[in-house]
Amino acid sequence: QVRLVESGGGLVQPGGSLRLSCAASGFTLDYYAIGWFRQAPGKEREGVACISSSGGTTNYADSVKGRFTISRDNGKNTVYLQMNSLDPDDTAVYYCAARISRISACVPHGSWYDYWGQGTQVTVSS
Repeated sequence: QVRLVESGGGLVQPGGSLRLSCAASGFTLDYYAIGWFRQAPGKEREGVACISSSGGTTNYADSVKGRFTISRDNGKNTVYLQMNSLDPDDTAVYYCAARISRISACVPHGSWYDYWGQGTQVTVSS
């Protein structure tokens, strides 16, 4: 059974950091591009970052450039999203998604992905 499980969310003060993890089970992530998305209450889902299967290509939303870093450890079958300088506007449920792709590219649009996790809540508040 293919599963993606996000973890690492929580409550953090403005300016703080969190590292989200996206762990895969039932398949190996080696040949999958991974995207991180978020959805805040009353807002549309937003692509945050993505990474190609090789890790050689990454893309970020303008709103998180310079603050968030996506990375992958295929040995651990896990992709990470390091989030620094968090702002209340970053509050949302964060989801990871996967699509098999052997090209060195990733697409920050949800419709491109085949598998989704259940999400982890990130709340930035003082």
